[in-house]
Amino acid sequence: MATQHSRIAARFMVAPSVVLLFLWMIVPLVTTIYFSFLDYKLLVPKPTTWAGFDNYYYFLTDRTFIASILHTLAIVLGVLFITVVGGILLALLMNMPFWGQGIVRVLVIAPFFVMPTVSALVWKNMFMNPVNGMFAHIAKGLGFQPFDFLSQAPLLSIIGIVAWQWLPFATLILLTSLQSLDGEQQEAAEMDGASVLSRFFYLTVPHLTRAVTVVILIQTIFLLAVFAEIYVTTAGGPGTATTTISYLVYMQSLVKYDVGAGSAGGIIAVILANIVAFFAMRMIGKNLDA
Repeated sequence: MATQHSRIAARFMVAPSVVLLFLWMIVPLVTTIYFSFLDYKLLVPKPTTWAGFDNYYYFLTDRTFIASILHTLAIVLGVLFITVVGGILLALLMNMPFWGQGIVRVLVIAPFFVMPTVSALVWKNMFMNPVNGMFAHIAKGLGFQPFDFLSQAPLLSIIGIVAWQWLPFATLILLTSLQSLDGEQQEAAEMDGASVLSRFFYLTVPHLTRAVTVVILIQTIFLLAVFAEIYVTTAGGPGTATTTISYLVYMQSLVKYDVGAGSAGGIIAVILANIVAFFAMRMIGKNLDA
């Protein structure tokens, strides 16, 4: 058992890293809150003045704000649907014994380790390019007109690119959960005459519930801040068709050089992300306690 002296010594040893982590989080947040109340434009040669809540009002009344929230939600929900459904199917396939199973698992998980910028560049130039892309060559070979994905279906293209990146993560988590499923229950249900679909819906799906909720929570936190894929492929366009809340903050801060409005947008984005995370945590907490 740890003595009082050893516990105090352990706290002193951990304290420097905790303090550094706290400063690493709190200093940027406090600075952003401070700038959000200033009329601070980098290209305007005038003294920085106090703006109050004008930056927040300007950001919230921007005609692109509501659209950016809807685009963000569309990306989150679309990617979650693809990764959860696709992850379950891939996990079921990889859980079956077959030759080269280890190599296939490595290949399936590999996309998760590709940097988002590199992934977006590959999809933009090698797959979705309407002239030299692989999909264009396939369409021409079948006698169809090539489809310009990033111009004619930009939001769906972004969802597809991001889902391709996150599908391996969901597959890995779900496969790990699937391997802990009791085989005796499956055999007993099969002996009782239960069909494959019945065993899937009444045994496999309830067993995967916790893993699915974990996948949803972790992916939601990261998907709310999708940026690199949009920046590399569509730059928020055409028009504002793929502008998300994070990309709108970037536009205000580093394209329009309005630090005050960009900071206000960042704080609003943090608040919205925390609201989503709060409800997601409550939903997952109920599922984990069940």
